Amino acid sequence: MHFPRFHNLEWLHARYTTQNFTRHSHEQFALGMIEAGALEFNYRGETLIAPTGTVNLCLPGEVHNGHAVENSWTYRMFYFDPVLLQQMACMMAEKQVPLPFIKNGVLNDPYLAALVQQFHRLLKSGPTAALEREHYFDRILSRLISRHAYQPAQFSPPGDEHNAVLLIRNYIDNHYNSDINSDDLSRETNLSRFHLNRVFSQATGIPPYAYLRQVRIRQAKKLLAQGESIANTAALTGFTDQSHLNRWFKRLCGFTPGEYSNGVQYT
Repeated sequence: MHFPRFHNLEWLHARYTTQNFTRHSHEQFALGMIEAGALEFNYRGETLIAPTGTVNLCLPGEVHNGHAVENSWTYRMFYFDPVLLQQMACMMAEKQVPLPFIKNGVLNDPYLAALVQQFHRLLKSGPTAALEREHYFDRILSRLISRHAYQPAQFSPPGDEHNAVLLIRNYIDNHYNSDINSDDLSRETNLSRFHLNRVFSQATGIPPYAYLRQVRIRQAKKLLAQGESIANTAALTGFTDQSHLNRWFKRLCGFTPGEYSNGVQYT
């Protein structure tokens, strides 16, 4: 589900058996609780397992994947803007502080897991007052900061890398709906195809083509949330056709464009 009028918060409740998330990253914080089964994922140089009852977390820009440990896993996920976490940290400290850093990708915190589950169920139950939604979400953020955050922030948001990486990001961000090739990126960076791929992959954890795919999916989600048709969205975001969009949307998001469109809520 997607709430454009609630800080663009996104949430997902899903059970996966054969889903195998390819390596990707998010612009937002990804925070969820495992309701059943166990999730295995590679994150910040480690292979982690999030069993039932734990909280899994991914920082913005951190590349990760995901699959079931054995048969399946069920989780409730939230995706939210990093600025919300920083605002909460500033309110708690009563002064300006940097964006909190959460080191671990798996948090064994039953209270936080229960908060995530309660908030998720509240949203799923139907329209709720903004004050009630904000109350639950603030409790989640404050618990995350008070129990699991380090200061100061120990990671850099996207955009602080080598200048060539920033140039590649900017070019892809502005030309995602065209058929970008390595020559285009070489002209922007004055680097050879081999060198630019190596620099970008070392800085971000994924090659330029994978970043392009992520940007296209990100833009597709925005268009779908605005009511654009799936076919037009595919054309506007550089996918060859609707089936191409469907395939990669499912692989990166865990659900289809149609399921995403049907889940947009404006209350």
